[in-house]
Amino acid sequence: MIKKLFITTLFVIAAFFVSNAQRIAVIDSKYILEKLPEYKSAQVKLDQFSGQWQQEIDKKSADMDKMYKDYDAEQVMLSDELKKKREDELFNKEKELRDLQKKRFGFEGDIFKKRQELIKPIQDKVYSAVQRLAVSKMYDIILDKSEGITVIFADPKLDRSDDVLRELGVK
Repeated sequence: MIKKLFITTLFVIAAFFVSNAQRIAVIDSKYILEKLPEYKSAQVKLDQFSGQWQQEIDKKSADMDKMYKDYDAEQVMLSDELKKKREDELFNKEKELRDLQKKRFGFEGDIFKKRQELIKPIQDKVYSAVQRLAVSKMYDIILDKSEGITVIFADPKLDRSDDVLRELGVK
């Protein structure tokens, strides 16, 4: 009697877990983005802006280095008043350079804003495709195995990155 009750209980528990099983899929958003031509184009534009801004900073930095060398060479001949004036100029140039670096590459700086402008719409498009895939295939969870999220093991048959690409119209 106890054995039958135990086996029946096991079957009921197993049926409960099977009926509540979640459908899970895995994607690689980095792989998907790299397959999108508009992402590649946006990345090239972003790199161009970044390069231009870095050149601007490098030029100002070189100008500041020259000012320091000139000051070092001339300071023995300068009056205290002129030394103070030149030191103030150097201090202000340093501050300008730091402010420019922060403006271009700092938190929520120009590079962040450009990334939002160029890349975020593409990421939103991929996210929408993932949502459509999840609804159409009735997935409960879709994990992203690219950068930052740790998936210790994912069966390759769960990877639905190519399905997302098909949803986006990319072959």
